[in-house]
Amino acid sequence: MENLKGTGVALVTPFNADNSIDFNGLKKVVEHVIDGGVEYLVPLGTTGETATLNKEEKKKVFDFILETNAGRTPVVAGIGGNNTYETIETLKNFNPDGFSAILSVSPYYNKPNQEGIYQHYTALADNSPLPVILYNVPGRTGSNLTAETTLRLAEHKNIIGIKEASGNFDQFMQIIKHKPNDFLFISGDDGITLPMIAAGANGVISVIGNAFPKDFSAMVRLCLKGDFATARPLHYKLIDIVNMLFTEGSPGGVKAFLKELGICGDTVRLPLANVSNNLYQQIAETVKAY
Repeated sequence: MENLKGTGVALVTPFNADNSIDFNGLKKVVEHVIDGGVEYLVPLGTTGETATLNKEEKKKVFDFILETNAGRTPVVAGIGGNNTYETIETLKNFNPDGFSAILSVSPYYNKPNQEGIYQHYTALADNSPLPVILYNVPGRTGSNLTAETTLRLAEHKNIIGIKEASGNFDQFMQIIKHKPNDFLFISGDDGITLPMIAAGANGVISVIGNAFPKDFSAMVRLCLKGDFATARPLHYKLIDIVNMLFTEGSPGGVKAFLKELGICGDTVRLPLANVSNNLYQQIAETVKAY
C-alpha cells in the first residue's frame, strides 16, 4: 500500500454551536489538508469524536468526505469498537467504494488479554471488505497491543499495518525488526514521528496535520527520504504546537488552532470540553507568530 506512506490526517469533525455537524467547516478542513500536500485522509478516528456520532451521522460524514475529496487522495475509514460482533456487522454493511483501507482501534474498556485482541482483529479482518490497519493507543484503550501479538496479526493476508501510539520505542523496534516487508508501521504520535521514521516507520496518521498540513507533511517526506538535517528544523518549529494540541486533550486543542486559522469552529461534543481560556490565548498568540 505505497499510497498510504507519508502523512495521513486524522480529520476532526467540526460542529456548529448547536452540536450539529458543520459540513461547511468539514469541507474547509478537507480542502485545507489536501492543499497542504498530505498523502491521505482518515475520517472518523478518535480525533473525529467518533464515539459521540450516531450511525446516520457517521454515514453522512463518510459520504461527504468522499464527495469533497473527489478521488484526489486515498481515504482510510475509521471503523472500530469494543463489541466485536457489532463491528463485524458494521463492516458487512459498509460500502467500501472510494476507500483504501479500514483503521480499527484495539478494543477499549473491556481490557481483553492478548488472545482476545488477536481473535478480535482476526474476526474483523476475516469479514472486512478492505485491508485493515491495526491501531494501538493504550492511553485511550486501557490495554496494549504487544509486539508479539502485532507480529502474529501481521501474518493475516487482510491486515496491512499498524498505527502505533504506545510511545514504547522498544516495542516499535521489535515490530519493525520482525514484521513482513510490506507491513506498514505508522506513527500515531506527531511529536515523535521524526525519530519513529528514523527507526523505520513508514509515516504518520496525524492530528497536527489538520492545522499545519504543509509543514508537517513536508517534514515527514524529508524524513522518509533520509534528509533528517532538513527535516529537523521543521520538527522543532512544530514541536511546541504539538504539545499544545494535547495539553488539555484532543481534539479540543487542534480545534482551537483551526478556529484561530479561520477554518472551522472549536465546538466539541460532551463529554469533551473546550480548552481553557489561558490555553486558548497561548494558541492564538502562537498562530499569530507562526
